[in-house]
Amino acid sequence: MMGDLGVEDELSFEDRFKQYVMVKKDGKIICSTQCLNPPANTPSIWNIKHILRQDKFDFLSELSRCLLRRSPENSHQEKEWHAFLGFLQKYKKVAIGEHERFQFYILPPKEGSPFNYTFACYREREKPSECPVGKASGSTSHVIEDACSPCNEEAVIGAQTCDLTAKVSGRPEKTNVQNISLESNFVHANPSYLKTLGHTHSGWSFGAIAEFVDNSRDAKATKLEISIDIIYSRVVGREIPMLCIIDDGCGMNHQEMLQMVSFGHKQPDADDPNRIGRFGIGFKTGAMKLGKDALVLTQTTNSRSIAFLSQTLNEGKDNLEIPIVSYYRYGQFMELDKQNETLFKHNLKAIKEFSPFDKYFIGQKVGLFSKDGTGTHIYIWNLEEWGPNYSLQWESGITGGSSFHQGDILIRSRRVRARPGQMTQTVPLDYSLRSYLEVIFLDPRIKIYVQKSQVKSRPLARSLNRTVVENGTIMGKPVQLTLGCNQLEWEEANCGIFLYWHGRLIEAYKRVGSMMHNGDRGRGVIGVIDVTNLMAEDNGHVWVHNNKQGFQDCEVYAELEKWLGEKSDKYLDEHVDKVELKPGSGVYKPDNEWVQCDKCRKWRMLSHGFNSKTLPLQWFCYMKPFNGECERSEQEVEPGVITISSKRLGYSSTEDPEEIKRKLSRQAVGTSKNVGENDSSHSMDEDQAKKSPAQKRKRLRRSCRKS
Repeated sequence: MMGDLGVEDELSFEDRFKQYVMVKKDGKIICSTQCLNPPANTPSIWNIKHILRQDKFDFLSELSRCLLRRSPENSHQEKEWHAFLGFLQKYKKVAIGEHERFQFYILPPKEGSPFNYTFACYREREKPSECPVGKASGSTSHVIEDACSPCNEEAVIGAQTCDLTAKVSGRPEKTNVQNISLESNFVHANPSYLKTLGHTHSGWSFGAIAEFVDNSRDAKATKLEISIDIIYSRVVGREIPMLCIIDDGCGMNHQEMLQMVSFGHKQPDADDPNRIGRFGIGFKTGAMKLGKDALVLTQTTNSRSIAFLSQTLNEGKDNLEIPIVSYYRYGQFMELDKQNETLFKHNLKAIKEFSPFDKYFIGQKVGLFSKDGTGTHIYIWNLEEWGPNYSLQWESGITGGSSFHQGDILIRSRRVRARPGQMTQTVPLDYSLRSYLEVIFLDPRIKIYVQKSQVKSRPLARSLNRTVVENGTIMGKPVQLTLGCNQLEWEEANCGIFLYWHGRLIEAYKRVGSMMHNGDRGRGVIGVIDVTNLMAEDNGHVWVHNNKQGFQDCEVYAELEKWLGEKSDKYLDEHVDKVELKPGSGVYKPDNEWVQCDKCRKWRMLSHGFNSKTLPLQWFCYMKPFNGECERSEQEVEPGVITISSKRLGYSSTEDPEEIKRKLSRQAVGTSKNVGENDSSHSMDEDQAKKSPAQKRKRLRRSCRKS
């Protein structure tokens, strides 16, 4: 019988060519094997299509054969291999695999054998795809299997192949010389790689949280909650903090969950303008920066999945295991999806043993979904530590919609990120999550809650005084920069450009031009620009770091810096340094104040003179002063010179901008005279009028200080 093997049969193949082959059934991994004496150009994956009785094949003894010796990568593969060969032996069946070039027949092993190996016969298909005689092709490819697929709990299996193709005609020869074949080197992922992933955001913890915010926006979420709660952990026997990120987006099905937790995805060929996520590593790098263990609970309209990415679970192991449990909705019931019951129990047991989530806690979190609700929950614990404490610090705040003291999540170190020319140490965005999320989106629509209180979005382009829009072209691509003065940033002595990509903040307070060489130059001046199109090439490549906290050093970015410096210096010369203000009048009130409806998330321009501080914490379109409906479209600001405080100074917005500048200049002269009459400390005579611009700017900064 062809399947009857002895030790001498295996040893007879020892000196022949070896190749690693992954045996699969219906796309699910059975076991990794060593194939001894394989045919030329053997595929690295054998996918079994059929299993039939052996007595139906009377031609197997005429075929060439090779030996399959088990080479499992974990205990699960070893069990699957044993069960597979046991089935073939018990029922005397043959497993048939098909490839575009060959057909493979895996035979049952000899009765009583330890199932370490078995024979496989092969034959060439009727219409093989042959290479020209005498030609050889060499290639290097990476085959990445889905992490934690239904029959594979490993994170990644990679293969590097060097393919030497020779002429094949008729039945392959059995000699070693003719059977020069393909050998694959399967790459394992050691659990220590999870720590390496966390280093992507080692410079700033909020960069890790931003990855989850991006994913929620890509999932079309309308609400996102970020909080740190205290829960009891049976593993350590005490209460521990847990970071919770919950959104109401579209959720993920089983395949999308696999993609999120696995490694090595191909980047898209085109840059999707509607998505921020691109590199396929955000969840893994973000979660492993913030803590050692993360559990994902996601639900779509017809499925539910749970995934567990854990350093604790994999401690001491040689290869990475990521348990996944998936269900499919049938009416009001959830049934197992693409998993057998044994694997389901194994994965669920691992989750309950190494996490604070038992079946009751999981049920409680599932209950947060409405009857037909969708969304994704991410829970992270064993948080990163800072000395005896945690790197993140959290404040609960006052509940009930109060704006007196709102909760926040802070970076304990309070370290301000270094920027050229920066002198101030007051940059709340660098250590306050609430401050960062206020400006994270260029056009904020999603409702974000931190420690159970809503973050009031602060669209920078709508909060500026003396707003000017500069249009230009950089390397053939159009760009638009909005510049203006901001009172809050003036009080905190900040300035710089905010650069957005796909509407998401990449760099903040970037000093350009003369701002880099003078710490107080341009105080309070803020620029806003979206560089999505500028930082993308036609082939789909983008010049953005994979942690989305900076841009790569490239020609287009260098030209952008130069252009931003020229435009910001021009703005300072024309709209800041030449305007004199009365003492105590240096308040940069926005040219137009805006409020966002908490229902439709549209922005409404407030009428002139309306005090925005009188608005309630939750405001809707039907309220004063808009008194309208959510269906009405948003107001849009025309490009160009928007206004130079014209409404407050009594000028019509329809006047010629040059005429407005002349009137401002005349008023500045009059203001100087009034200052001389009322306050000798701010007098200006003819000699002072002839002083250098730098001296006048210095005096201007003193007069601009808030009284």
